[in-house]
Amino acid sequence: MHWEKLLSLKRKGDKNKRLRNEQDETRLGFDVDYDRIIFSAAFRSLQDKTQVIPLSKTDFIHTRLTHSLEVSVVGRSLGRLAGKKILEKHPYLKEVHGYQFNDFGAIVAAAALAHDIGNPPFGHSGEKSIGEYFKTGKGKVYKASLSEKEYQDIIDFEGNANGFKLMTQDKAGTPGGLRLSYATLGAFMKYPKESLPKKPTKHIADKKFGFFQPEKNDFAEIAEELGLIQSRKGTAVSFARHPLTYLVEAADDICYTIIDFEDGINLGLISEDYALEYLIKLVKDSINTKKYNALAYKEDRLSYLRALAINTLIQDAVTIFIENEEAILNGEFEVSLMDKSKYDAQIKDIISLSVEKVYQSQEVVEKEIAGYQIIADILDVYIEALVQQKNDRASNYHKLILCTLPEFYRRTSGISLYEIILNTCCYVASLSDSSAVHIHNKIKGSQL
Repeated sequence: MHWEKLLSLKRKGDKNKRLRNEQDETRLGFDVDYDRIIFSAAFRSLQDKTQVIPLSKTDFIHTRLTHSLEVSVVGRSLGRLAGKKILEKHPYLKEVHGYQFNDFGAIVAAAALAHDIGNPPFGHSGEKSIGEYFKTGKGKVYKASLSEKEYQDIIDFEGNANGFKLMTQDKAGTPGGLRLSYATLGAFMKYPKESLPKKPTKHIADKKFGFFQPEKNDFAEIAEELGLIQSRKGTAVSFARHPLTYLVEAADDICYTIIDFEDGINLGLISEDYALEYLIKLVKDSINTKKYNALAYKEDRLSYLRALAINTLIQDAVTIFIENEEAILNGEFEVSLMDKSKYDAQIKDIISLSVEKVYQSQEVVEKEIAGYQIIADILDVYIEALVQQKNDRASNYHKLILCTLPEFYRRTSGISLYEIILNTCCYVASLSDSSAVHIHNKIKGSQL
């Protein structure tokens, strides 16, 4: 893969080539990507989607929105630092094409900002609850009517694929969705493959999938423009990752490792003694002991350690990226950047404690159970109403139910059963935690 192609400013529908050295320096195309994401309805809904603890009412907890903003900030730093070194190694990118190190930061920041945009409500259980409805719940009756890949799309419903759909889906009057640059869309795509074959290799790019069946041609077009390496031949659509995806992933890894841990401490699920012990191991080479000891309050001590920890991991990730640039460009780097971190042991200790004390805490488990039932009930009611409408057998109740759906999701004429089901899943995934609870109460008749 070649950087001059990977940094493409092209957008869907472009008739003329967009050249970097012809860009308006006051607002680059990559900056436009960031703006379009942050002003989108899908991004705004993240303010009421909890990152770790679903439906939490405490002020301490990060939502998907605050998490995404923090990941974007870290991603921008990663991109700028890596971009500076890449331009030093490949000066023609600046001298001939006009690229600056800030371009790398802008691409990674925009892709990182959007990295959770397709995630369902109720934290990490949201995707699983949608999949389980079709795998073991009432939705399994549709299996016989779907192709193998279509069924795999919904039983392994993937927030990354939904995010790509949200940002690229054609609607009346808005072809190409948000019309982001192909560089940003490529960097966003953590798993540039369709749902089958499932985990064909141990390569990090094969861990999950990144687009549903209706979007595979769109991604193939993007991959061709960017010059992504096709990783499998035949009927399976699969490509190597865009190199900047590794930086987007690292930004997310750094933030959830450190900040989920911080949330656990602020909630009292993890003691401050543990926090100091684990974080100080990570920052022992950079901590100013005199400054640290002068901090009188827990929140200030924790903030100081968090900032040092994030900076330490940013520097480490950039070093790993540059050292492995050739393998990454050849599609041969098979793990995440943080898997190669010299702080791997410390990171694993922090994640292990977060899993034990936070992710598996009683509050999380109870709320995830509620989320499973709420999502299953909403899917059941809406899909039944849509299928009955498609078959001209909709009752008055079904028609009333469909009136509560946004117009785009009511469509049944001219689209397949798979598309009806997938669109409904995507609608449910678009709901905030509070909206899902509100709709559930309405359809169950417990709220008027």
